[in-house]
Parts: sequence; C-alpha cells; structure tokens
Amino acid sequence: MYAFDFEKPTTVAEAVAALADDEAQPLSGGQTLIPTLKQRLAMPSKLVSLTGIAEMQGVCTNDAGQLCIGGATPHAVVAAEAASKYPALSALASNIGDPAVRNRGTIGGSVANNDPAACYPSAVLASGATVVTNNREIAADDYFQGLFSTALEEGEIITEVRFPVPQAANYQKFVQPASRFALVGVFVAKFADGVRVAVTGASNDGVFRWTEAEKALSANFSPDALNGLSVSADGMIGDLHGTPEYRAHLIAVMTKRAVAAAS
Repeated sequence: MYAFDFEKPTTVAEAVAALADDEAQPLSGGQTLIPTLKQRLAMPSKLVSLTGIAEMQGVCTNDAGQLCIGGATPHAVVAAEAASKYPALSALASNIGDPAVRNRGTIGGSVANNDPAACYPSAVLASGATVVTNNREIAADDYFQGLFSTALEEGEIITEVRFPVPQAANYQKFVQPASRFALVGVFVAKFADGVRVAVTGASNDGVFRWTEAEKALSANFSPDALNGLSVSADGMIGDLHGTPEYRAHLIAVMTKRAVAAAS
C-alpha cells in the first residue's frame, strides 16, 4: 500500500465536496478498490469513504411500491431486509462472495464498478431499476454502457437504487468456485407488461438483455417457450473457465432454470 489522505463524510453533500478534488476517489465497500490499490493499478491521493453516510443506507419501500436500497447498503443487509419484499433480489445478495464480502461490499459499489461478472447489474437491468445519484436519476437501460463502463460522471455518487417489484422473478448463477463470481448469471423478471431477462458473466461487453427470450417469455412464461432459442457465441468471454460457446450454451440453460424456479 502507499500513503493517501482519508475522509469519512457523514452527508452526501460533504462527500460530493470532498470528491471535487481531482485526485480523490470514492470508497464504498472496497472489495474491488482495495486490491486495486495494493497492486498499484490505481493510486488516488485521497479516498472518500461513503460508509458513514446514514442517508445512503437501508432498505425501504416508497409510495410507488418500489424497493429502495441505499447505495452504501451491504449485501448482507439487502439479503436480510429484501427477503419479504423481493425474494429473488434477496437470494441474489445472499450468494455474493463469502460472508466477509457480503458484510463489507455494497450495492452501490457493485453497480458503480459494473464488473462483467458481478451479480447486481443483472438484477438492476432485469428489474428495470432506476439508479439514483446525487444529482439525477438514470434508467437501467441507459446506465450500463459496456465493460466496467457506466453513465456515471466524474464525482457522481450512487445514493440509491430503486427496484420495481415484479410479479415473479428468479436469479440463477453458475458459480466460478474460486471467486464466487458468475461464470454465467441470468436474472428473469416477469411484470404485467412483459418479461425482462438480463445476463451477466458471459459477454465481453458486460451485462446485457436477451431480447429474443424476453419476447418468447412475454407470450408464454414457461421454460418450453425457450426451446430452440440460443445466444450467439460471438462476443462471449473465453478464458480458462469456459469457451465462448460454453457460456452461450449456459445462458439458455440458466434462463430455463430461472423461469422454472420463478414459475
């Protein structure tokens, strides 16, 4: 590690002011950032912790019936407090990493980082959630913009994520056993006006919607509706854990499992 300044603001306004420094970087759960600092892949001169901001923590339901989760809320809290309101999201959170990761990592940090194998981006995209920052609201379809890339601007903080609660939903993750990340993860959410399917872990471009499956499932919410459908291996990740063709095959398999479980 190396020397840097550390600030722990207690309000969003204080955090935004601290991040006005060009050399400052926000620190949420630190599950990605701290290893990055240790390897000197990033060397900010100031870290601004977001974990002491009370208004960015907790789980509640708003007047529109959406499940609202503060950006600094740890995965373990989401798993516990979302269980009765959005079971699929609770189950997703309860299977991220290990207990240490779940008690330190936050939903805001995960969504801001947009790791191509992270679980939360699939829930945000499949739910048609809204990412709320210190100065605007961003629809999920506009937020994710590619590998580790989002619509966030410099110094912008995720203060809350608002999830519409679907009629039925499920997340299926084929786990990479060493990291607990998704080799392929599929989140399926059924709403009154249709079905949304989001895939993580598979594509070089990060999380994406499988629109062909959405159309089929909106007409018939059954695993059988997916018979004959497949995803092209073009653009899929290929590494020591699986070929692009293997990941493309897993997408169809995990989507069927998610639909069966949600049904």
